[in-house]
Amino acid sequence: MSFGQGGPQWGSGGSGSQPPRWSNQSPDWAALAEASETRNRRRKWLLIVGGALATVAVGTAVAMAMVSGDGEDQAGNRPASELPTSGDIPAGSSAPGPSFAATSAPPPLDPKDFIGNVQKDTAPLAPDLLFPGSQLTMGETVYKKGAMASTKNCASAAQGTLGAVLTKNDCTRLMRVTYAKDGVAVTVGVAVFDTEGKALKAKNDADGKSVVQSLSGEGVATFCRSAICRSTTNSYGRYTYFTVAGFTNGKDVTQKDSKVFTTGDDLAEFTFRQIHRRGEAQASAAANQ
Repeated sequence: MSFGQGGPQWGSGGSGSQPPRWSNQSPDWAALAEASETRNRRRKWLLIVGGALATVAVGTAVAMAMVSGDGEDQAGNRPASELPTSGDIPAGSSAPGPSFAATSAPPPLDPKDFIGNVQKDTAPLAPDLLFPGSQLTMGETVYKKGAMASTKNCASAAQGTLGAVLTKNDCTRLMRVTYAKDGVAVTVGVAVFDTEGKALKAKNDADGKSVVQSLSGEGVATFCRSAICRSTTNSYGRYTYFTVAGFTNGKDVTQKDSKVFTTGDDLAEFTFRQIHRRGEAQASAAANQ
């Protein structure tokens, strides 16, 4: 009898097979015992090898479970061609960077704060600093600069009712400069006060007869002393500034004399700019300290 694959084998006997024939010879008990011992040793060896293989299989299964994550493919098991590009990776997947407290730059200093009070407006002040150079260009027009003057007796350089206005509001200084072009001249007067409030009040107190006295010299003839001229009044910071414009030949100014109006407006605008630049320069210097 064979214990091989396929079960018992029957001997061939044609179409009419005969049952197997058993031998009457006594079995070899020693040989059978040795064969049984050999089979036992093989069975133990197979059990040991099978247990080891089972252990390896369990370890492999655990490792695969850790990699596959409940059956879902992870990046580690996928080829490089299938990995997401850096643009596909969500921003939140990376570790957060260091955080910093929000900061903001301080607001720029206001130039008007420096020209609104004598305590802050401490830069040197003189007619040639406020009106530098020998001429002034406004657009395409060039004005030649004439005489300059400065006095602490503000009323002495005023006409009409302006002297009383300046005195009443404690004017500390009155600076004047004259510009001329093509027979038209204009004198700018800049009255200085300790505070913006006093300068503004002086502007409001002035009336149609509050006129700065024209300044002649340096090639400019006397003008606007008896003739009708055009005058303006304004203020910025602790400064009140005036203009008086007219003809150097003594002719009266009329509403049709646009050159006189343009000259006066140009010098009033330039004066405003110069006062503002004074404030800007002091604000910049303070910011850089």
